[in-house]
Amino acid sequence: MSRPGDADQHPLVLGPMLRYVDATSATVWVRTAQACTVTVERAGRTWSARTFGVHGSHYALVVCDGMEPATDETYEVRLDDETVWPLEGEPPSRIRTLDPGRLPYLAFGSCRTTGTHDDAGNRVHGVDALRSLAVALREDPEAGWPDLLLLLGDQVYADTTPNPDLDEFLRARRDVSEPPWEEIKDYVEYDELYRLTWGDPVIRWAMSTVPSAMIFDDHDIRDDWNTSYSWRRDIRATTWWQERIVSGLAAYWVNQHLGNLSPAGLAQEPLFRRVLEHEAEGRDGEVDLTADLDALAARADAEPETYRWSYTREVGDCLLVVVDSRAARDLQPDERSMLDRAEAQWLDDTLRGGYRHVFVGTSLPFLLPPGLHDFEAMDEAVAQGAFGRRAARLAESMRRSIDLEHWAAFNHGFDEVFEMVMDLARGHRDEAPQTVTFLSGDVHNSYFAEVTDEEQYGARSRITQAVCSPIRNPMPRGVRVAVSMLAKSLVRPMRFLAARSERVPDPRYPWTVTQGPWFDNNVALCRVLPDALELTWVTGVDDGDHDHPRLRRVWQVEVPAARGTEDTGSDGRPTPQDELPEPAHSGPDRRGAHSVA
Repeated sequence: MSRPGDADQHPLVLGPMLRYVDATSATVWVRTAQACTVTVERAGRTWSARTFGVHGSHYALVVCDGMEPATDETYEVRLDDETVWPLEGEPPSRIRTLDPGRLPYLAFGSCRTTGTHDDAGNRVHGVDALRSLAVALREDPEAGWPDLLLLLGDQVYADTTPNPDLDEFLRARRDVSEPPWEEIKDYVEYDELYRLTWGDPVIRWAMSTVPSAMIFDDHDIRDDWNTSYSWRRDIRATTWWQERIVSGLAAYWVNQHLGNLSPAGLAQEPLFRRVLEHEAEGRDGEVDLTADLDALAARADAEPETYRWSYTREVGDCLLVVVDSRAARDLQPDERSMLDRAEAQWLDDTLRGGYRHVFVGTSLPFLLPPGLHDFEAMDEAVAQGAFGRRAARLAESMRRSIDLEHWAAFNHGFDEVFEMVMDLARGHRDEAPQTVTFLSGDVHNSYFAEVTDEEQYGARSRITQAVCSPIRNPMPRGVRVAVSMLAKSLVRPMRFLAARSERVPDPRYPWTVTQGPWFDNNVALCRVLPDALELTWVTGVDDGDHDHPRLRRVWQVEVPAARGTEDTGSDGRPTPQDELPEPAHSGPDRRGAHSVA
């Protein structure tokens, strides 16, 4: 049944969102005000799906198959017999199928809060970098579109309500002086959070045209989610957590996870298969997944090995592996790891060569600045009892209070995954790729790091880390200064201490941060060139014109397949040539003569 007030909304509440796209198929996600049949029409062909229900809301994921590779056509969306997209006065949306001859082009980032886009909103949140990119794409139809927008966590903030409309919605439903206070409580509130986060007209249009892939991080559920065993024990003791985690994972499954899957993956997903079978059998009405989805979410939280949120995508001749580094953790104090045994085995089976580039998407940076890595590794060793119980309690308290919960703080899993990557880079898993690049967010600063002297370890691939955070949630200026200093000044003292402690694991393969950190609201652009990767971080600038923000380049790094020819990039100052990134033209030879964006 419909939620009260839905009938007063536009029949298309949210979306369309273009999610999975390959050479011949695509999926389009929508949320509707009423149960209905959703039809997508493109180039004279139509595909339809009935909505399914969850907690009184209605959704559909339309699988569009049998398309031609390398085609670029507009599409429309109908609900029953009513055309509802594109909106009047807005540009059309497009589905561009992958072209095997086109060099892949990705955009990525993490951490985007809601909030207004006026002076007041920008003072708190900064200019929205994703919205600025969307405006640039909308205002230049000749610009090339990214083949994929990868959102690496904190797509929504369930533990804060920075949007006044959301705050008003919560207060109208319940007493916010009671747990969980002004945080998200249940599925209905998550629904409204997603609507407000993705409902801006420019964002909505961009996500209807640029394919997207996503993975959660802590704020999608709650700050510090699964930091440690003691955190999980304490949060489970509250009266409100069970409803929150079930609602959060259920809402993630509907709004984010389903769109990550290919048509073949959807057909194998047990719960979504009920939707497909309902449609295939021609039953009346829509199937209601509420009870079964809540059960799935509860089971996935209690027994993480029973459900996999990680997934893969192929983009041209590149492989993207997106890893769940939150829900799949092993939190047992004696052997904690970022990935439990089932997840680690899946990653081991998935990391394969034979691709030009392999990208590993993980919300938390795999390669932290080395000093911070050593600091977190030392804290983990102490927290696990290396120096007694009193020191362990202090270290565990520090771990939770200042977020020492990155890969370094789960060192067993860090070493295990690093060996997998080195095995791939050595060519032991089919032909070694040119690069293995970790794409990450979370830390509210952006930087570029690289493993040094890989060849002395037998690696034939360059191994790098690119971090882009935040899209819109800047770190306070005082904290920026402290983080920048610590990232540099901690390197030598932490290495000195770690190297002299038998209880602190020593990373086998050294790396260094070669560029950054930068603290702007950013979106990163990753272009595959014939013999290199080009990474560009761009930020939004609006100069008071909130409807027409422009992009300014923050930094650019080129990673050649062979060492010795690196481009150190811009100095980051807003010089005239930094105003807009160069359009990514769609032809396969578009970057034969490289120029700086």
